[in-house]
Amino acid sequence: MKAYIMTGDNLGAWLDTLARDFTLIAPVKEEENVILFKPVKGFAEINLNYTNSTVSPKGWIFPQTEEMFYFSTAGGQINLTDVQAPRPAIIFGLRPCDIKGILTLDPVFNGAYPDPYYQNRRENTILVGLCCTRVERHCFCTSMGGGPTDGRGADLLVTEIDGGYGLEALTSRGEELIHRYQGYFTPDQHSRVILAREELGQKLAGQFTRTVDTTGVKEFLDQNFELPYWDEIARRCLGCGICTYICPTCHCFDIFDFAPDGERGVRSRCWDSCMFSHFTRMAGGHNPRPTQKERVRNRFLHKLKYHRDRYDLDGCVGCGRCVTKCPVNIDIRQIIADLQEVAQHA
Repeated sequence: MKAYIMTGDNLGAWLDTLARDFTLIAPVKEEENVILFKPVKGFAEINLNYTNSTVSPKGWIFPQTEEMFYFSTAGGQINLTDVQAPRPAIIFGLRPCDIKGILTLDPVFNGAYPDPYYQNRRENTILVGLCCTRVERHCFCTSMGGGPTDGRGADLLVTEIDGGYGLEALTSRGEELIHRYQGYFTPDQHSRVILAREELGQKLAGQFTRTVDTTGVKEFLDQNFELPYWDEIARRCLGCGICTYICPTCHCFDIFDFAPDGERGVRSRCWDSCMFSHFTRMAGGHNPRPTQKERVRNRFLHKLKYHRDRYDLDGCVGCGRCVTKCPVNIDIRQIIADLQEVAQHA
């Protein structure tokens, strides 16, 4: 792992260059308190003074709506045409929890049945992480195995330092990107970057206002599928699905065809939510999750048990988005604590 230093002016110039050579995705302030990852034309559009984006940036690897292929039945023939491959992209400014979110999605789409659409975007996207500089009251990434300066999964990790920025190349792709634009960087000869990141991590560790302990929760859920506790949570849940749409690890989707003239059309997929009543409804009308209780239970078992069962990874990264946006204040941190208490009295 090699480290480099750049000035603030060079950061802006470098990002302007990247925007010309790649599709550059970065955090943009849409309106007050709304930060979204969007394609930018240069540094002037980027907002780096943010804690985390309103919606997870996973949508640039797993788009909210994605065309899969075009089809035509003209002349009695079925013809399929692939969608044009996206241009190589760089996502700049990813917070560590969102990097971990992408790592959590990887085994889902690259498992026994590899997803070519996800794979193509993932392989053609460079991830540039940005260490956090502050912790918000809803953050609990350290409880889920991460941290505000944890760059695992990024190709490059950026840390603010005195007089500029430090960059650590964590993969060969990150190193290649540095070499391609080496005029913007100076090798870090005195380990300033690593020391600054470690000091920042120690400082931020003391800013977390709440932590949770997941020890034993999965094992308890392994043995206790039916719990009256889920009825309590379901009575509050509106089934709006906002928690799933802003979550960096949720990956449910639907597939649909659109053919306005009956002969030519496109097959697409779009995000869906296990919190919706129709999500598991079958063609004959049967629904194995008929009430909100089953749907709420499935969501939290996926975060705390199922993803671990399948991939040995937590299904939650501790970003806290669902905590802040739930209209009825359902808080996964409190649910973890409640399950701990229920387990102790079981």
